[in-house]
Amino acid sequence: MRTTIDLDTTLLKRLRNEAHRRGVPFKEVLAGAVRRGLADAGPRRQGKYRCPTFRMGQPAEHVDLDKALQAAAALEDEETARELAWRK
Repeated sequence: MRTTIDLDTTLLKRLRNEAHRRGVPFKEVLAGAVRRGLADAGPRRQGKYRCPTFRMGQPAEHVDLDKALQAAAALEDEETARELAWRK
């Protein structure tokens, strides 16, 4: 079967050099390299992809996450008051 592929220049040179060194056609070297690459990949697991999860610690008990913007504003107000107190 005939097909067209784009190869990186350095890869093309390596394949041509290998074909010349072994005295075989280029397509034979290319086909062998592809076969070996696919064989090395091994069988693929079928099934659902699983994304790992990690514990991030316990949530703060005194912060209502439903009102996160209000909590952030209150913390910012406290910090502003603290900075103003330092300036006196």
